[in-house]
Amino acid sequence: MLPITHHLPAALLATTLAWAAAQLPAAALPALRVADNQRFLVTADGAPFFWLGDTAWELFHRLNRDEADHYLRNRAAKGFTVIQAVALAELDGLETPNAYGHRPLLDRDPTRPDVKEGPDNDYWDHVDFILHRAGELGLYVGLLPTWGDKWQATRGGKGPVIFHPDNARRFGEWLGQRYREHAIIWILGGDRNIESDQDRAVIEAMAHGLRAGDGGRHLLTYHPRGPGRSSDYFHQADWLDLNMNQSSHGARDHDNGLLTAHDYALVPPKPTLDGEPRYEQIPVAFYMQGTSRALRFDDYDVRQAAYWSLLAGACGHTYGHNSIWQMWAPGRDPVIQADIPWREALDHPGAFQMSHLRRLFTSRPFARLTPDEDFIVDGPRTGGAKIRGARATDGTFAFVYSPRGEAFTLRLNVIASSAVQSTWFDPRYGTAYPVYRAGNEGLQTFTPPSQGRGQDWLLVLDDAHQNYPAPGQPRSVSASHPRLP
Repeated sequence: MLPITHHLPAALLATTLAWAAAQLPAAALPALRVADNQRFLVTADGAPFFWLGDTAWELFHRLNRDEADHYLRNRAAKGFTVIQAVALAELDGLETPNAYGHRPLLDRDPTRPDVKEGPDNDYWDHVDFILHRAGELGLYVGLLPTWGDKWQATRGGKGPVIFHPDNARRFGEWLGQRYREHAIIWILGGDRNIESDQDRAVIEAMAHGLRAGDGGRHLLTYHPRGPGRSSDYFHQADWLDLNMNQSSHGARDHDNGLLTAHDYALVPPKPTLDGEPRYEQIPVAFYMQGTSRALRFDDYDVRQAAYWSLLAGACGHTYGHNSIWQMWAPGRDPVIQADIPWREALDHPGAFQMSHLRRLFTSRPFARLTPDEDFIVDGPRTGGAKIRGARATDGTFAFVYSPRGEAFTLRLNVIASSAVQSTWFDPRYGTAYPVYRAGNEGLQTFTPPSQGRGQDWLLVLDDAHQNYPAPGQPRSVSASHPRLP
């Protein structure tokens, strides 16, 4: 185990670091950073990192250690890379204790985390355990210090508001110090937008506290209320490493790629992604809650949002399920009409299909992708059937997504080779169907194998001379980790 040589701020905590913070995995996950091209994330040695997230907001607050281990192992097995969870949780996270009867703060005071001697005696020991276990399983944790109702009184939420700029900085510094050695990404915000100078001051103070505490080791982003963008408030902030939007749960066929495209065009460039799209099994627009007639988002809605955002320039994507974010189980009050136990929901179709998505992107040097609509000369450009495409900057491959299986026409010279291999990829089952090999002259119309809602297809064009594997199949070890410039 690796020793911890730093110390907690004496003004905040008189005890030593807890168990998991002092016992890191022998082979810790590499640190993450922004790639030099400012579009993607990479590990410390330059290997591209694909953010495939899951929203487990109530993970620390509601699950015991066996349950948390079950959840994390399931997500690791499915290829997820980031787990988004909240330290001071939304669902009465200050007063309702965790699975072991512990609360995070003394007297709701952010400068007084309730920390006791020993490895299993307080709320933060449980957070330590989960972060430690996630790292062992190869998972980074997108760690929100607090849900937004603890720093902003508006827009609902149980609260209470406990943060002001001074204690926000001190709490951030304490968290940063405690978890500086773990595989985490800091996520500020917690489903809130900036509505006042006070709001901004609190978030800026917490960001600077985290930076002071962890010495700048971890990436930092901001989770806004949906539909919203971190870039509207903090794009120019020196502490914001990547942008995050929340396309939210308002409508079917809502083009979340527009949010990504907005961020992609900003100067200076920063990586961006959709950190909370439409959740599987959440009522559409929260309409007709409490009735059997509620229309719910399904796995197709999940896929459409993921591919639209990624092909608009995102560095990754986050999945969510209405039962999993709140870890709903019988006996708990459901939020937004959750009615499927979280253990069962773990294996719903959308989660498996996110595995297919990651396998597809990592079967190619995805960090070379740039959004491009110019090589698409015909096909739906608006609505639920909207075609989106992206190409590799070196002309070796391209992806085109047809959400309804509608036909489209392409300029084949998007591939800089006289030999172009075309393949259909089925995002429902992760299977690939080769079409044919041809030259790169002129235009070609492609008609997906099936049409209609739920019949989405992705076309992969490859330079045949590159000998890429079938879309979705693993690449060689050396090819899987090309270094970015």
